[in-house]
Amino acid sequence: MPTLYFCGIDTGIGKSVATGLMARYLLEREEPVITQKLVQTGCSGRPEDIVTHRRLMESGWLDEDEQGLTCPYCFPFAGSPHLAARLAGRIIDADRISAATRRLEQAYRWTLAEGAGGLLVPFNDNLTQLDYLGAQHHPLVLVTSSRLGSINHTLMSLEILRARRQPLAGLVYNLFGGGPDEIVRDSLRLFSRALQENGFADNIVVLPPWPHSGGAEWHRLLDQAA
Repeated sequence: MPTLYFCGIDTGIGKSVATGLMARYLLEREEPVITQKLVQTGCSGRPEDIVTHRRLMESGWLDEDEQGLTCPYCFPFAGSPHLAARLAGRIIDADRISAATRRLEQAYRWTLAEGAGGLLVPFNDNLTQLDYLGAQHHPLVLVTSSRLGSINHTLMSLEILRARRQPLAGLVYNLFGGGPDEIVRDSLRLFSRALQENGFADNIVVLPPWPHSGGAEWHRLLDQAA
């Protein structure tokens, strides 16, 4: 079954909202879907990003959530996954994450897996998030925004994805924090050109839809992943 990863150009960029809203879109079309968070840090109870997904999906807490399949690792320290794991006396094992994802794939048509922070966040001393994603051979969605620094981070992320030959379904441009029209227009122009120059499909979903009419075109990203 198709699996799609959601990664950001940085932390706090809107991955959880994008993941939850795409899942809701699929549910509204009666497509069986579940979400996953690969690693959650700063976690003192239920993983907050999974809670956000379920709120947006209006699905309630699931059996797979209770079993820990939707968040294989949850650490109390709010930091990089490798450091949060070390402080908890643990080491993140890629096989544990992939095994949980495979169990979800067996039960659902779609699995939407949210990453942690940016592409090169370390999971352990020998494995970055992008290393892990590259080994899974699933496409990803890159979440960006209109805040200052996003152009630099987005263009660098696209270049490294091209260099690693990582499949990319497209971008989500997160406007929930707002942004001047001049920045939005210019960023969308630059990102569209960069996608094409790096050999990726020119797929950009804007959230909320801009200029605030119509619905998010999630199908453009899903078509690349199916």
